[in-house]
Amino acid sequence: MFREHLQRIVEQSDGGLAGLLMGFDGIAVDSYSKDPERLDIQTVGMEFSFILTQVRKAAEILDVGGVQEVVIRAERVTILIRVLTPEYFMALALSPQGNIGKGRYLLRVVAPRLQAEL
Repeated sequence: MFREHLQRIVEQSDGGLAGLLMGFDGIAVDSYSKDPERLDIQTVGMEFSFILTQVRKAAEILDVGGVQEVVIRAERVTILIRVLTPEYFMALALSPQGNIGKGRYLLRVVAPRLQAEL
């Protein structure tokens, strides 16, 4: 059921490569990848889950409110992360030329559906 939402986000995003639903513990709930050989989205998610946990702690210490979204732009991929609950987040991997705005929009629209199913 989660995979369908992830696939929709990836397929409808210009430059979409992969989507992921993961717990902050680094365990993937579900994922979808157009080309698993090009990008192992589960490994990417595991590595960034630790960083995202640190960003959440920093936001709490600074008293700026809960983290909702994080964007990581690297040379070969852009990762959009949207926090769903205190335990889960979703991520979208885009090519460097991908449409970040549309990816952010699709994550925001699908987030309530995933939250309801968690």
